[in-house]
Amino acid sequence: MSTLELVLNMLAEATTTEISKQKQPESFEENRMVAIEGGEAAGEARLAVEKRTGKPVITNKNATQLQDLVTGLIETINDKNDDQGEE
Repeated sequence: MSTLELVLNMLAEATTTEISKQKQPESFEENRMVAIEGGEAAGEARLAVEKRTGKPVITNKNATQLQDLVTGLIETINDKNDDQGEE
């Protein structure tokens, strides 16, 4: 999962939460429709990005690969900070 994919996922979740607060769905079906609306908002954003960049947003990367990348970056930064503190 790329950073942009993660951001769009977060956009879908945040949008769904805001729509849910406004509409206050009570049934499963109402909640399902709210979730669809949130997903559609993120889908529209994805299409806009793809149109502007000419490249697909969806990648073959998965969340585990992204987590490994982020963890590696954090460890590298921590190692550099440790080295600076020891001098």
